[in-house]
Amino acid sequence: MRNNKIGFVCLMAAFLVVFVVGCGQETVTIPSVVSVTPAQGTANVAVHTAITATFSLAMSPASINGTTFTVAAPGGAAVAGAVTYSGVTATFAPTAALADSTTYTATITTGASTPGGAALAGNYAWTFSTAAAAPPTPLSVTVTPAAFAQNVPLTATISATFSQTMNCATLASPATSFTVTDPSGAAVNGAVTCSGSLATFTPTGGALGSYGTTYTATITTAATDAAGTPLAGGLYAWTFTTIPLPPVTTTAPTVALTNPVTPNASVLPPVLEDVTVPTNLAAVSATFNEPMDAGTIIAANFTLIAQGGVTPVAGTVTYVANTNTLVFHLSASALPLATLTTYTATITGGDLGVRSSAGQPLASNYVWIFETGTSANLTAPELVRTAPGDTAPNVQAINVPLNQAVHATFTEAMDQTTLTPTTFLLYEGTTASGTPLSAKITYNDTTFIATLTPTALLTASTTYTATVTNAATDLVGNPLGSIVPSPFTNPWSFTTGKAVVLPPVVLGPFILPFGGFGGGAGMTNQGIHTVINGSIGTTGASTTMTGFHDTSLPIVGAVWPCSYTESPLDIGQVNGVIDTAAPPPTVNCADEGTASTMAIATEAAGEARTAYTTLQGLPSTGVLAAELGGTTIYPGVYKNASSVAITIGDLTLDAQGDPNAYWVFQIGSSLTVGDPVGPQTRSVILSGGANAANVFWAVGGLPGAVINYGGGGTMVGTIISQPGITISSPAQSTSATVTTINGRVIALDASTTMVNTVINVPAQ
Repeated sequence: MRNNKIGFVCLMAAFLVVFVVGCGQETVTIPSVVSVTPAQGTANVAVHTAITATFSLAMSPASINGTTFTVAAPGGAAVAGAVTYSGVTATFAPTAALADSTTYTATITTGASTPGGAALAGNYAWTFSTAAAAPPTPLSVTVTPAAFAQNVPLTATISATFSQTMNCATLASPATSFTVTDPSGAAVNGAVTCSGSLATFTPTGGALGSYGTTYTATITTAATDAAGTPLAGGLYAWTFTTIPLPPVTTTAPTVALTNPVTPNASVLPPVLEDVTVPTNLAAVSATFNEPMDAGTIIAANFTLIAQGGVTPVAGTVTYVANTNTLVFHLSASALPLATLTTYTATITGGDLGVRSSAGQPLASNYVWIFETGTSANLTAPELVRTAPGDTAPNVQAINVPLNQAVHATFTEAMDQTTLTPTTFLLYEGTTASGTPLSAKITYNDTTFIATLTPTALLTASTTYTATVTNAATDLVGNPLGSIVPSPFTNPWSFTTGKAVVLPPVVLGPFILPFGGFGGGAGMTNQGIHTVINGSIGTTGASTTMTGFHDTSLPIVGAVWPCSYTESPLDIGQVNGVIDTAAPPPTVNCADEGTASTMAIATEAAGEARTAYTTLQGLPSTGVLAAELGGTTIYPGVYKNASSVAITIGDLTLDAQGDPNAYWVFQIGSSLTVGDPVGPQTRSVILSGGANAANVFWAVGGLPGAVINYGGGGTMVGTIISQPGITISSPAQSTSATVTTINGRVIALDASTTMVNTVINVPAQ
């Protein structure tokens, strides 16, 4: 009877945790699952959640695997995943995200056991449900120009910056998801580029076609981010209006530069200027003083003929819009040219010849000649400076602004048609490899500087590498050689800074054409040698302008209809317009001194005051000395809370090969150039590719700006002064000494006075 009882107890030990006496076996503990995640019946579980089970006892790791721990979708389809075990917890990590809004079943089978072989009493299963799909992150956009923007330049960048990284395949040309249309609904021809979250529309030719026109830019739902999400709210459209039509010009375009060089245009027939031109000359070029109608720059309007010949040299004509240049490439069959031979180049003028983009024809045929030498030129062009990147031999430029253009200076004139985004390149990284950045290439035929301007801002704290390949050639076809001096390299690198540093774009479209402005107090001229190559104005009455006339109406006899209190001893010619308040200056000049000219003057005055505030508010990068004469200043923003003078010598502004370099001089009190009471004159000299359009003087205190009181000299830059501006002195009114201003003189709260002054408004 006792043996039967013992057998019964031993049998029960297979199912219960008990202490057995007399079975002849050790004590056995059965494992169990004590907790799981997600818990049984949990809803809205994230699709990337790992599934876990915690046991009551330590388990054999080998028994915890993809066979004993499974997860199944509805219908029993197994979920792929990796099973791991640590401590007393098993974890199932799905290989991919679980499906949205789905109920899953997780199971631990009896194959899971302790190291001693004790298995679960039975399979353990539980269920949970995933959350519904999250709505996509809304896609939004900010645009440039802003919606309803006015006075937008024709060359303005039209761009959209999205809140997410975009699928650029849905934006880049030839897609139609980003378009610009004119008021009639006609599409503006152009191309779209995309990088990251930025998309940019660039009109064909680099500029919109019409002044004073409201354009509509549209982004459709075909444009999506990397996740395929379109713009929230669907199609996005905005409008902006371009700057008003500038004053109509009746001035014919002119040729500013030729290569081979320009002859003495005042002598007919032309004087032979360029001799010993190499016989392998591959290109002849002519640069105009303004944009031209590309449709008129054709082979029919250019000829090159050898002396004594009648058949033009064979070749093709190309127009380079960004430099206003006609380039004639000689055919291979035409080379080499005959030795010691005079060649005559002719650009056709008149009604059937070349025209400016404003529709004005070249006044007459433009002719120049050159003579070949006895041999070919086989000397390769070379790079002599790069910027940024050549702060010193083998020393990389750092803290470069994110909007930096890259410049390469050559030893000689280059064939600018060979300077393209495929020969002048910029890469992100320390080597010239990979995909180059999208960029625009321009070339200055006078300074031999090529400029690469990226279409988007550079990335902060990043190294970039630039290079010019030997596919870039000079005018005789010689490919680029090794860089000189040897310590500098091609390719070259530089590193950006941490923040955007933008050159100040401070002058609005109304103030830009003005060479002189006299606040509300007007302007006065003495002497007969004053010429303003630009406009002048005041918000005061026309009677506050004395000693000037403009050429807006043709001269009648010896009288200019739009004359402002001129006398035989005080004549200042304004090759622009004069904008003032009423009344008209004369009965024959009814279109000036009106509400319209007052409106223009008022807008210009407001823009000038805004520019002054902007200039004075820029963070300075250096201290401006009280005496600048005899010094060289490199680009930057310089401040002096007191007065500044240029009296003991000339001042040089060195751009170090960067034609986009700028200078801002923040002066708390007065600016004096030259001896303020005597005859000593001083000048500001530009070097290293510096541009007068990028030099600004903000003058805050009395007596304002006094420029070469003794007459003569050259001042550079836009001077904006709260007090008045004085150029030269009355003592110079009867002399032939001329003071030159390559820039602008703008007084905000007082008058501008000048004596025998020539002002050249710089091109922007």
